[in-house]
Amino acid sequence: MGTPILEARKLTVAIGDKIFCRDLDFVLHAGERLAILGRNGAGKSTLLSVLAGLRAPRSGEVLIDGASYAALGARASALIRGWLPQVRGDAFASTVLETALVGRHPHLERWGWESEQDAKIVRQALAAVDLSRFEARDIQTLSAGERQRLAIATLLAQQPKLLLLDEPIAHLDLKHQIAMLELFAAAARERGAALAMVLHEPALAWRFCDRALLIHGDGRSECGPVREMLTAERLSSLYQYPLEAIESDGRISFVPR
Repeated sequence: MGTPILEARKLTVAIGDKIFCRDLDFVLHAGERLAILGRNGAGKSTLLSVLAGLRAPRSGEVLIDGASYAALGARASALIRGWLPQVRGDAFASTVLETALVGRHPHLERWGWESEQDAKIVRQALAAVDLSRFEARDIQTLSAGERQRLAIATLLAQQPKLLLLDEPIAHLDLKHQIAMLELFAAAARERGAALAMVLHEPALAWRFCDRALLIHGDGRSECGPVREMLTAERLSSLYQYPLEAIESDGRISFVPR
């Protein structure tokens, strides 16, 4: 299948004496979609920040497109890896269009300016997240859901090979949750992007991802195809609460007993 876009080798992730996962190995190839699931505080966001090259692991290494972040450098890494954090701050006022144009910065020369082509790519991304009519709006007037969709548009405008998404559907209504997950699936299907995303709804992970990584928060982790990982038995153990699987029209939901 060629060089993996993302590879974790014997990865141990910890903060202080708290170990979230130990000796984690997995690869993610072009077009693959990985869901990361676990309880609150299990270390999902911490793991994702390590995979993004923003935090050093306790041990092991992360490779993107066959190279380490240190070997690639910041700009080359940003051409491969896109990062959607769970929390962001807007220190200064700017318009929706200006904010989304930041996604094109890795493609510019040191003193370069955005071109008409860059603006076209950004406007296409804004249209994809249903924000076309918001171009001139100050971002500080947006709702939480609108600001989340703008962050997704900025990421899509970057056009990375690897999308690392920390709770990408937080703050979104049901319509936009499904629409954004469909966008990510299209990025994997149509341009071969690899995705790793933290989700809280196992049924959506089952529907939109190929594989699942379960983080138990005590050093244990499990990774495999969604149909093997996302079972009532495994999820009941993961969330420490009994769940029942309900199938309808070929799709599965998990409900508390």
